[in-house]
Amino acid sequence: MQNPRLRFHESTPSASAIKSSRPFLEIKDVTKVYPTKKGPFTVLDGVNLNVEQGEFICVIGHSGCGKSTLLNMVSGFNFPTSGEVLLEGQPITKPGPDRMVVFQNYALLPWRTAFENIYLAVNAVYPDKPELEKRAIVREHLAMVGLADAMEKKPLQMSGGMRQRVSIARALAIRPKVLILDEPFGALDAITKEELQEELLKIWGENRCTVLMITHDIDEALFLADKLVMMTNGPNAKIGEVLEIPFSQVRAGEVPLQEARTRIMEDPEYYKLRNYALDFLFNRFAHDDVG
Repeated sequence: MQNPRLRFHESTPSASAIKSSRPFLEIKDVTKVYPTKKGPFTVLDGVNLNVEQGEFICVIGHSGCGKSTLLNMVSGFNFPTSGEVLLEGQPITKPGPDRMVVFQNYALLPWRTAFENIYLAVNAVYPDKPELEKRAIVREHLAMVGLADAMEKKPLQMSGGMRQRVSIARALAIRPKVLILDEPFGALDAITKEELQEELLKIWGENRCTVLMITHDIDEALFLADKLVMMTNGPNAKIGEVLEIPFSQVRAGEVPLQEARTRIMEDPEYYKLRNYALDFLFNRFAHDDVG
């Protein structure tokens, strides 16, 4: 199936990567091998990706293709067997507040309120800031995600969508350079999922931090992302292709995001891209379920 947009193989730099002499985030020849009783198991094999500052990147692929392993290397929770991951030219060697992760399971302390969960992160990163300023940062980010009236609620008193809003607010409160999202909306109902997609896009438009997001939802990726990174199957997974998503002007804030979503879904290009991604995942790189 012919790519309806520009097509980039992993070894071909995108136009944005050529703009500057050094990309903001570089994943260079990354291979990850785990020792097992049956011998070495290669999860990722020679992955290359350049990400520019402020880009919104979605990563998609079948389970077991190493998506989370790859993003864990960006967050500093995992490390390449060979190759390197560089942020602003410096190797990533450990976790840090310049790279914040939002997980699907929220990762909130259940005995703490929404305010306290965010305050713990702000206080850990900015211990020397005045107390009033730290508390103001927490309130500002709770308001940003629409939870100003729920700051004293504990996680068990909140819906799944509210908990994920707290997680996003906590991540953004310390102003990370890179926001890493590991299927953040996968467990939510369809309506809440759409609401949070639009909330995330609005926040990203205002702050323009670099976003790397794992998703299994092609429609979500086409609505949110500047680029869709499509992984081949594991083991020995690579980046198969990177699709440029042409809808950034539609979702740039000139019209309400619900209207932007409608315009995108009515665009013939949307269905060409959607069908191309589906063909990649379910024909060219379909899982063999036999045996």
